[in-house]
Amino acid sequence: MARLCQGLLRCSLTLTLTVLLSCSRSALGKKKLYIGALFPMSGGWPGGQACLPAAQMAMDLVNNRTDILPDYELELIHYDSMCDPGEATKLLYDLLYTEPIKIVLMPGCSSVSTLVAEAARMWNLIVLSYGSSSPALSNRQRFPTFFRTHPSATLHNPTRVQLFQKWKWTKIATIQQTTEVFTSTLDDLEDRVAEAGIEISVRQSFLTDPAVAVKNLKRQDARIIVGLFYETEARKVFCEVYKEKLYGKKYVWFLIGWYADNWFKINDPSINCTVEQMTEAVEGHVTTEIVMLNPETVRGASNLTSQEFLAQLMSKLGGKNPEETGGFQEAPLAYDAVWALALALNKTVGPLKAKGHRLEDFNYNNRAITAEIYRAMNTSSFEGVSGHVVFDAQGSRMAWTLIEQLQGGSYKKIGYYDSTKGNLSWYGNDKWIGSGPPADQTVVIEEFRYLSQKLFVSVSVFAGLGILLGIVCLTFNIYNSNVRYIQNSQPYLNNMTAVGCMMALAAVFPLGIDGLHVHRRQFPVVCQFRLWLLGLGFSLAYGSMFTKIWWVHTVFTKKDDKKDKRKHLEPWKLYATVGVLLSIDILSLMIWQLVDPLHITVEKFTREAPKGDLDVLIQPLLEHCSSEKMNTWLGVVYGYKGLLLLLGIFLAYETKSISTEKINDHRAVGMAIYNVAVLCMITAPVTMILSSQQDASFAFASLAIVFSVYITLVVLFVPKMRRLITRGEWQSDAQETMKTGSSTNNNDEEKSRQLERENKELQKIIQEKEERVSELRNQLSERQALRSRRRASTVTNQNHSSPPLTIPQSDPRSLAHPPGYPAPTSDPHPISPSFANSSSLYQPDSKISRNNCHTSRLQLLYK
Repeated sequence: MARLCQGLLRCSLTLTLTVLLSCSRSALGKKKLYIGALFPMSGGWPGGQACLPAAQMAMDLVNNRTDILPDYELELIHYDSMCDPGEATKLLYDLLYTEPIKIVLMPGCSSVSTLVAEAARMWNLIVLSYGSSSPALSNRQRFPTFFRTHPSATLHNPTRVQLFQKWKWTKIATIQQTTEVFTSTLDDLEDRVAEAGIEISVRQSFLTDPAVAVKNLKRQDARIIVGLFYETEARKVFCEVYKEKLYGKKYVWFLIGWYADNWFKINDPSINCTVEQMTEAVEGHVTTEIVMLNPETVRGASNLTSQEFLAQLMSKLGGKNPEETGGFQEAPLAYDAVWALALALNKTVGPLKAKGHRLEDFNYNNRAITAEIYRAMNTSSFEGVSGHVVFDAQGSRMAWTLIEQLQGGSYKKIGYYDSTKGNLSWYGNDKWIGSGPPADQTVVIEEFRYLSQKLFVSVSVFAGLGILLGIVCLTFNIYNSNVRYIQNSQPYLNNMTAVGCMMALAAVFPLGIDGLHVHRRQFPVVCQFRLWLLGLGFSLAYGSMFTKIWWVHTVFTKKDDKKDKRKHLEPWKLYATVGVLLSIDILSLMIWQLVDPLHITVEKFTREAPKGDLDVLIQPLLEHCSSEKMNTWLGVVYGYKGLLLLLGIFLAYETKSISTEKINDHRAVGMAIYNVAVLCMITAPVTMILSSQQDASFAFASLAIVFSVYITLVVLFVPKMRRLITRGEWQSDAQETMKTGSSTNNNDEEKSRQLERENKELQKIIQEKEERVSELRNQLSERQALRSRRRASTVTNQNHSSPPLTIPQSDPRSLAHPPGYPAPTSDPHPISPSFANSSSLYQPDSKISRNNCHTSRLQLLYK
């Protein structure tokens, strides 16, 4: 606000001084030099809306200076060309054939400047443009007296080519409005991209309606599109772009940067798109724009900084919105154009006076004055509000290029390009909208697949706990190795099993390490660690258990005459067997490593399209440990170890019912062998099938290792711990060992087997005796039943033939039922007293049993 007030104050002072000095100039008799100008107040580029006030500001300051053209006063005669060559032709002839004579012409639009500059040489007029960017104007043969403070549009092309190369684009498309400025710009762009090895695959143009051109861009799959058209046509183009959905993350539009900042929000009756739709369609486009305002605080020829100039211009515009004022960005160029003309004319005063000429003597036939003005313009060099003003050999302004991108509805600066040095510089905080610049065609991005870190950490925790369990088991076994129960389980073999299990668990860690953790140069070392740890761990753990079960089978499945030869267990043979298995593994691994070492190979999968509208394909890659003849080596290793596993299962089954004190845990060893064999035979083929799925393959292999190790350690060592803890055998076994020595009686085992055989024979004899006794009891029962029936029959006959007898009272025991038979509950035919007395024929205690049965009595029963 303070700066604006200061500008208003200066503006009011300037106006006051202008009024006062105009009177003094009239009094002093200053001669006027007339400048004919065409300012487009409407049309394709309504740049005159801001450029005319800026030119008038410069004119006033020049006329107020006493050190610049002190004897002359510049006056501006201007018309509205509407940026139309036809209208400009009429106005040009009005300027030329209407008094007073104009010493210089100042057109704006490129199409108008082309017409004016080509005709001006016929009247020996210098043409100075403030808003023309057509490359065609950089032609000294066609436009010999043309200068411009607006750089050529071709200055955008080196910047565009640099951006194409930076983002590795090799195919672009173009759409242009059919005017000379854009046609010549595109011709220059074609030459430059051809030198850079970039192809323009699609080239579309339109006159008034861009609908067909935009549809063709969509049909031909254009991705990187350079648009060359005026602001009004830009709104038509992007309305069609919205309809065709030719925008988004896989499209990039390059536009001219001298549009108004809100050009896509301006209400335009020629389009049928809303502001929201236009905003959506233009989001993310890139502009290249000539640097038109000096970014540094420098006071140049006008004694104004760029910021002070903007403040005065805002005051001149009367509070109009700069974004809605045409030509606001080019206003510094119009301001500096007047200063360039004034300084050049001032420079010609002395040389012309020496030749006897004056500026006021200029007419359309005087080439000498025109030539002097041309030399002065051609050597111009001063600091203006738009930057350093200097012209090249073609009369074009040399300047930097600003690169901006529309992000979130507003333009963000992302870099500068200095075409004189070929230097592309970027802002430190520049960010491309979205995830980055898209591709000019479908791009394949290689992406390595790595193991899930959660899975790796989880399995590593279990492996670490398993190693701790192995250390506990190993410590327990070593500490209690003098206990006889532990000695009879071959503790040294158990130690080898524990060490082998820990080595196998340690292999889980390199098994989960991939390119995410180590560099590719170190990856073969990780591969070797996997191979050696698994190979040696298997040989120690499984080899020691296999040796136990092999010895038990060898001893107890032989004939009796050969068992005596093997009744003495020699531990060194067990250790030698494990050593042989371990040596075979070491030798085979060394040969493999020397002949065909492992190295990293990369497997490629089917390309995948990510979600969203990014035009990118992902090429998944997976790292493997492999060698030239990997399948051959795996076949040899799997075949050898597979035979060991199958043989171990067979031996464990054969010895499942054998009991021996020499190796008292061979049944537990058999269970562990079953476990290891089953898991290995399932895991090996599954991991080969799932080798392309890193998570599943690692999970199967590592969990198989973890489970087999856990089960092996628990089955072999936990029962021993439990026995020693529950039975308290540490002290007793130690004392017995001290008394009897470390060796046990070799005959105890033979005696035990002999006793078992005798026990089985005695049990068989007892069973036979019991069957014989049962048979005799059945016979006795039948005979007693027969005797009872005959006795009853005899008594009945006696009752019918003899008188009743008196039966003396007998011992109640004589009526007792024979032992082993149930007593009758009731008799349906009660025996009469006379019949009851018949029992006196027998002795009172005459009982028949297996022990006192007599032959005479048996004969009496059968009479």
